[in-house]
Amino acid sequence: MWDVRGGGLVEERIVTLRQAGLRSGLGPFLPAWVSMLSLALLASVSVRVSADVPEAVREVIQQAGNADEDEVRLKLLGELRVHPGVSESLKAELDKLIPELHRYVHTKDLCYFGRQVQQKKDYDFKIPEDSPLYPLTFLYRARMLTWETLESGGIINQRDQRRAYLDKARGFFQEYVKAFPKNRIARMYLGEAIPPEKEYTGLPGAPEWAVYQREGLERLTDVIEWWIDHRQQPDGQYGGGWGDDCEMWRLWVPSLIGFDSPKICKAQARFSEALMNQPHMKLGYTTHMSDVEHTAEDSADALTPMMHIDPDNEEWKKRALRLAELMETLWTGRNERGFTQFKSTYFTATRVDENPRRACDTVYHPRTVQPTLLYWQRTRDARLTGLFSDWMKTWVDAAARSERGKPAGIIPSAIHWPDGGIGGLGKDWWDPRNHGEYTLYLWPSSMSGMVHTLLLTYHVTGEERYLAPIRSMAAIRLRYLQAPPKKDPAAGTEMWCAARLGLLTSALAKYRLLTGDQSFDELLTKERSPYLSLRMGGGRKKLVKALRENAEALRVNFPAYTSEVRWTDRVLRFPVLFNGDYMYPDQPVTSIRTPKTSLLYSTATGDPGDAGYLPLNAVRWLTPPREIAALVTESGTDRFGAELLHFGGAPRAMSAELYLLGKGGYRYELKIKGAGGGSVLKRGTIAVSGPRTRISFELPGGRLCELWVVRE
Repeated sequence: MWDVRGGGLVEERIVTLRQAGLRSGLGPFLPAWVSMLSLALLASVSVRVSADVPEAVREVIQQAGNADEDEVRLKLLGELRVHPGVSESLKAELDKLIPELHRYVHTKDLCYFGRQVQQKKDYDFKIPEDSPLYPLTFLYRARMLTWETLESGGIINQRDQRRAYLDKARGFFQEYVKAFPKNRIARMYLGEAIPPEKEYTGLPGAPEWAVYQREGLERLTDVIEWWIDHRQQPDGQYGGGWGDDCEMWRLWVPSLIGFDSPKICKAQARFSEALMNQPHMKLGYTTHMSDVEHTAEDSADALTPMMHIDPDNEEWKKRALRLAELMETLWTGRNERGFTQFKSTYFTATRVDENPRRACDTVYHPRTVQPTLLYWQRTRDARLTGLFSDWMKTWVDAAARSERGKPAGIIPSAIHWPDGGIGGLGKDWWDPRNHGEYTLYLWPSSMSGMVHTLLLTYHVTGEERYLAPIRSMAAIRLRYLQAPPKKDPAAGTEMWCAARLGLLTSALAKYRLLTGDQSFDELLTKERSPYLSLRMGGGRKKLVKALRENAEALRVNFPAYTSEVRWTDRVLRFPVLFNGDYMYPDQPVTSIRTPKTSLLYSTATGDPGDAGYLPLNAVRWLTPPREIAALVTESGTDRFGAELLHFGGAPRAMSAELYLLGKGGYRYELKIKGAGGGSVLKRGTIAVSGPRTRISFELPGGRLCELWVVRE
């Protein structure tokens, strides 16, 4: 039998220390001092095993358990298997455990354990509890429970389920640390941060924004390159399955789209091409029947990044237009109100599910044509203008109606086919019940995609009608913020909707930068992001703080974003474990934060929102995202401004590709930023005749520079 001497008392002392540290305001330093004290307390803890287990065998098990790397643990256990002091029964147990650990480390299917964990809330390693190897299983069982929780909406979004999984996982981690107190990975899951192996130091006199943005970019790029180097398989996958792997680019955006890394671009192109050549994608869209949130992601997440980084490639254009063809000829029709809408939430490249319960157009449906919308934004293709503007009229009409209790001016999450009614066949307008996991389409669902599509339609056509739902919902949101209700409003009411409309900020920010119209400024002032605050004249204090926190978030726990990840659509999800009611329900660990890759993208490109719908990235810096900081301070159809700092010593040759400037002649100037205007490094003129214009220049090392482009 095995047990831990003094384990409960040690754990109680550690919890007491943690709570005392939080009360004393030592949050940022907590992981370090708790680690030192808790290691001291745990130094005397040991696993008591059967008397017939030799000391040398126990020492190897301790070494294996304390090893941070699974490969080291496997090697030690392999050596133990042939150790002369190992009994036949222990050899038999090693013969069970080693293949299981090997599978966990080397499998091509990172989430192979998901089904068993969901069924049993555990994973059976078939090691008896009285075995000296049994404590080793706690680490793997705890990881499995944790990542299953982070992946499954049915678990993480339901408190009882979340608590059942995470309480058990935390218990397993705690038992593992009692047995193997030097293991940093298990302690990381309990809130003790692993410090960085790399340091990205600043330059004397460098502005804080540049130091922190540069560090964030470097550390994010480190994560991306780890996945490319260690997880990308010969067929292009990363181990999470095509449907999850395809989402990884969304986190890569700052390095992939804000800059030009040949390694990252090559990996994305390799993956996108491989996915689109899979048998189920040969017709341009999946042939696997499911709901739109899942059927659309393979094509949308393969094509959209390529439309950003390789827009002149005829094959990617052809594939984007294929989606418009399917929308026009198969997926949509005229409803009984005379409007164009999707016929179902479930469809493939060859058929549409006609089940009346599933017969809904939804705010998720823009994902179906996401790459096509980007192509339309860049080209203003007339055929696409007709198709998409006709579809958006359907949603303008639905938003204006007060039907089934829906407040007028609110966009519903679904429109039923063929009657065009609000919602689905569920009893409430805000809960269409068109999918088994109903939370996916529960209002507001993926409202941001629909709002941005309406704004894009206004941007291309100039017709005010497409702004009407955005204006009405913004007004409702502002009223709510000005006079919040004292009690929780009833579901489906105007104030209930208003409480969930923080998602409007990105679209309103893009509208402001596109048009200069300040009519939403009162609302934006209440909810603006740190980057938008800068663009609206609010100074840099909030931005510097946000960039610092982002750098700090990426500075620690590198394994949590790389080797520990089991679901590839959750690469940066780990820190959520330390929010309220997760790993520690009574005491969140506030020093572990979630990285904000959107902040890096916005600052580097000038887009106040994300790159998914109506991207307003004013620039792509044609240079790798290493040893550089770039802050876009002005962007629009008639000007562009940015600050740049190269952290290297030698001059850096690079280019900037500009996307938002209107046609015409411009003059540009690159100069050292400083008192009296600084010294000019380069100036000249350019002619803008299309959606992309390039400027080439050389940045000096260690000097803050400004680049300005203005219409002549």
